[in-house]
Amino acid sequence: MEKLMKGPIWFLSAAILILGLMLAGCAPGASSGDDAEEEPSEGTSEEGSSGSDESSGEGEISGELEIQYFVGGYGDSWWKEVIGDFKEEYPDVTVTEHAGPNINEEMRSRWVSDDPPDVVYIDGAGSSETQMVEDGQLMNLTDWVKDVEVDGSPLLDNFIVEPATYDGDIYSLPLVFDTWGTWYDRAWFEEEGFEVPENFESFMSSMDQISEQADIAPFVTTGQHPYYFLRGVLYPAFSAAGGEELLASVIDGEEGAWTSEPVLEVMKKVEEMQKAGHIDPGFGALNHTQSQMNFLLHENAFIPVGFWLPNEMANDVPEGFEFGFIPSPMQDAGDPFAIVPDLRPLAIAEQAENPEAAKAFVEFVFNREYATLFSEHTGAMMNITEVDLSSNENVPPYLNEANKMINDPEQVQIYNKPHPMSSDLETPIGNSLTSLMLGNITAEEFVEEAEAAAAEYRGE
Repeated sequence: MEKLMKGPIWFLSAAILILGLMLAGCAPGASSGDDAEEEPSEGTSEEGSSGSDESSGEGEISGELEIQYFVGGYGDSWWKEVIGDFKEEYPDVTVTEHAGPNINEEMRSRWVSDDPPDVVYIDGAGSSETQMVEDGQLMNLTDWVKDVEVDGSPLLDNFIVEPATYDGDIYSLPLVFDTWGTWYDRAWFEEEGFEVPENFESFMSSMDQISEQADIAPFVTTGQHPYYFLRGVLYPAFSAAGGEELLASVIDGEEGAWTSEPVLEVMKKVEEMQKAGHIDPGFGALNHTQSQMNFLLHENAFIPVGFWLPNEMANDVPEGFEFGFIPSPMQDAGDPFAIVPDLRPLAIAEQAENPEAAKAFVEFVFNREYATLFSEHTGAMMNITEVDLSSNENVPPYLNEANKMINDPEQVQIYNKPHPMSSDLETPIGNSLTSLMLGNITAEEFVEEAEAAAAEYRGE
């Protein structure tokens, strides 16, 4: 399927991003994980979607509405509040929640048997927006979303980053705005005199220093989920090396993209990290929370994660630890850092049994009141513009630093990806990436394996 690439995110969006992220300091600890729960309610029917928005559905909204959402670093308290408000607004709707850290796997049989929930939040391991579109599992929202409004203006005009498109069509709406980067302990670095990297050359220099002084492998990531490294390190590296055109070509698996010279140069940097002993040799067995725990305990010094990290690990942060954040430093000296926003979308199943209630819920969610609440509950932000959170007094230092960096075009360049990579391509790429990072194959062998995976993905 041919996929269309969007244009760049304008610099104004970066400013909006940081304003939203600046509430992270007051986020509650990561919560729960009930795999599924059912919360019926009774009452009389009531039309409308939220305080300021009108429902786009015709007639009464009633019946059962099934909602699937992944519970990870953002917790589930925001979902509980929003769903509770929705049930008050639509008392004739019985809401059944399917939620938890493993919900994508638990619900897989429902999807493959054409008996999916009505609404799905696409996030976490085992989920892939692009794969779901390619498999015909998501409803085409292109025409419907044109009539959805926020505060009297089209919802499509109020996104920080526009929805992904597939042959020009929209199948999901980006709910969560996040970005990957590389984290370190600011207090420890200051105490030990470790260098905070500014580019790949200084990244290697810093890891050399840390390896010698602390006697550790400085860099860790999760080997069980190699897409953390792919999205958190390679995407910005590809963007810095070849812009959005190169980024889109590797995501789409275009012919010759993975064996191109810029990609090989990036992968040689990864090989250089491995050969220097800077990648933890045990990373392959680690899941994401284990790798994050090792990072917090100074068994490693750098880790690529999104802005959910402080919230997800809030209960395990050692005393005196200070989160420091930089865009992943894979760019050459003299080039700005590269950031690639990471979106988590909300979608409606093509086989939804209650599509009108599903549309009412999706419309209900996208407003600035819930965008503000999302930041309060999660320490991250919804993908909605003009949500002023700058008056919050609990702004952690790393966000102040990120604010200054991202608003300085001489330091940071923002690149947009057209849509997520299909899991049919991401999985074999991730397997080869793990082999490279373990030292089992060379950079040249990696790009050949990646190119072969792309050819198979294209059906050749």
